[in-house]
Amino acid sequence: MKKFLFLLFFLPLASIAQDAFSKSKAQQPAEDLTEVNINENIQGTLLIPDTFEKVPLVIIIGDQGAMDRNGNERRTRSNAYQQLADSLLIKGIATYKYDKRILTQIKNRIPSDKTLFGDYIIDAKESVFFFKDDSRFSKIFIAGHGQGSLVAMLAVDKDIDGFISLNGAAQSIDALIVQQIAKEIPGLDKVAAATFEKVKNSKEPIEAIERDLYTVIGPQIQPFMKSWMQYQPVDEIKKLQIPILLINGSKNRQVDPSEAALLKEAAPNAQLELVENMNHVFKIVGEDEIVASKSYVDPNFPLSSELVKLIIDFVKN
Repeated sequence: MKKFLFLLFFLPLASIAQDAFSKSKAQQPAEDLTEVNINENIQGTLLIPDTFEKVPLVIIIGDQGAMDRNGNERRTRSNAYQQLADSLLIKGIATYKYDKRILTQIKNRIPSDKTLFGDYIIDAKESVFFFKDDSRFSKIFIAGHGQGSLVAMLAVDKDIDGFISLNGAAQSIDALIVQQIAKEIPGLDKVAAATFEKVKNSKEPIEAIERDLYTVIGPQIQPFMKSWMQYQPVDEIKKLQIPILLINGSKNRQVDPSEAALLKEAAPNAQLELVENMNHVFKIVGEDEIVASKSYVDPNFPLSSELVKLIIDFVKN
């Protein structure tokens, strides 16, 4: 069961490049690092290259959980978003990354049990609106990681010039969970599928939940899960009329690379890229599970240089 929860919630602790993209360069201090708090829910950091010319802006939307602007949670410290932003900065691309709403609520001791998936979409849209008329930026791209891929997809409007899915899923979250359970605990998947259907069709929280499913779809988190699983990424991506870049890694143990292929089928004009040996937090790993797990907690674990190059080429070309 612990292994299942590890995979399900994309947390390695069960809750958890070289040249131009080397660690020494990718983690240099930004030329212009500015705290930008759009509102009480959107508190982040804007990095802008040291130039008088207009530059493209990439807004980074984080993965699920209490994710901070750098790509870290309470038990993880991959610094994936910080590494990515610093690497893009060197190549003349600005970024805005912000703490997830739930993290801001926790910091301010505000109850977060009323937060729904739609609130993350609102935050993403507010971020785009905040920068859309900023004369420093030539174009605006939105890049979503994991859960953030769907959030970003749903936040796309006329002010967005391109969408980037980083390890995003194609199936609804309930379908993914059932699929993962089938691999880890055969038999429980049927119970899970039936439970999700009950939750979808019930106006009130379902109290009678199988013990092994409680952390997945217990009464307290049912409102949020219900608001999330109403969306089918493969349907939503069909609505986009802008350039799309789909990226996943061959060592992604949390969102299988086949999910990116399904998104590509739904959006034939999208650019699909599979980064060899890249995991869910954009790090290059091998077969050693212990070493791979360190990529989630070691902020100096190298970022994939190929990932950075793909994003640069997409944004600039």
